[in-house]
Amino acid sequence: MSQFLEVIEHYDPTGQEIAYRFPPDGSADVKWGAQLIVHEAQEAVFYRDGRALDVFGPGRHTLTTQNIPLLTKLLAAPFGFTSPFRVQVVFVSRRTFLDQKWGTREPVVFRDRELGVVRLRAFGTYAYRIGDPRTFVNTIVGSLGQFDTARLQDFYRDMIVSRLNDLLGENLTSVLDLPASYDELAALAKARLTEDFGKYGVDLSDFYVNSITPPDEVLQRLDERASMGAVGDLGAYTRFKAAVALGDAAKGGGAGGNAGAGLGVGLGAGFGVQMASALGDAMRGTPVAPAAAAGGGAAAAGGFCAACGAGMPAGARFCPGCGKPLATNTCARCQQPLPAGAKFCPACGAPA
Repeated sequence: MSQFLEVIEHYDPTGQEIAYRFPPDGSADVKWGAQLIVHEAQEAVFYRDGRALDVFGPGRHTLTTQNIPLLTKLLAAPFGFTSPFRVQVVFVSRRTFLDQKWGTREPVVFRDRELGVVRLRAFGTYAYRIGDPRTFVNTIVGSLGQFDTARLQDFYRDMIVSRLNDLLGENLTSVLDLPASYDELAALAKARLTEDFGKYGVDLSDFYVNSITPPDEVLQRLDERASMGAVGDLGAYTRFKAAVALGDAAKGGGAGGNAGAGLGVGLGAGFGVQMASALGDAMRGTPVAPAAAAGGGAAAAGGFCAACGAGMPAGARFCPGCGKPLATNTCARCQQPLPAGAKFCPACGAPA
């Protein structure tokens, strides 16, 4: 830098700059009485020989014995306030940096009371501002010429996730309770993180938890579990769906093959249920009518009605179950019983 520098000023057009060192490398020759201009939402830390001497707020500052007492003591004896001196100025933004993102790099393991061990992902936002410019420059910026928010993102994200992991383990029992706990978790996290931020001269203004969710495959299982809960009684639900399907098939019976196919499936399922019931009765020792089991219309030996399969008392001429008359004649060809009034044998087709 050229000697006898008279004005020191810096403006950040990006809005993301936290600190800027002037000059970026080395130091500048400044004469006594030069002007230091600090913009609103800025503070300037004045350095000489590697030491932070004074901090200036917004406004125009003339470098004189009145406003730089520490520098005055250093310069009075050797230079008599006549020669230029070499300094550095670090402009520090005091604005609040909003909408800073944080989130887990990888899902973290969490022991859930209801679901067992699950992995969780967490995301949110936070806002901060520089509370102590001198501490921030000395602990974070150091000798860097320029420092912006991108340099702090990874550091603060890892710090936040570490604190949040402890909070989840201490205060949460199930991910199903998470939506009602976001505000409480955010308040607890902010309280713990305030000290972590403060030791670097940074004030944590706001902290928010936007979402804490399991991975997609776990969410899919939760959706399936919720669907099962909505169904309730699975047996009643199955019977209801079957009744609806039969009703739809009956309505569309004349529309074509699809309705007939649906009806056929329903009838086949019904037949299977009937057969299962019959087998169950047989296992329990309940007599099953041969005519009903075979599905035929002829009267079976052993005293059963040919029409409905009901048991027949000895000497009965009419069925006590359906009221139909019993067969009294037999076919001359096949010797099968002939129903009353039959003109042909229902078994072989011979004339009665």
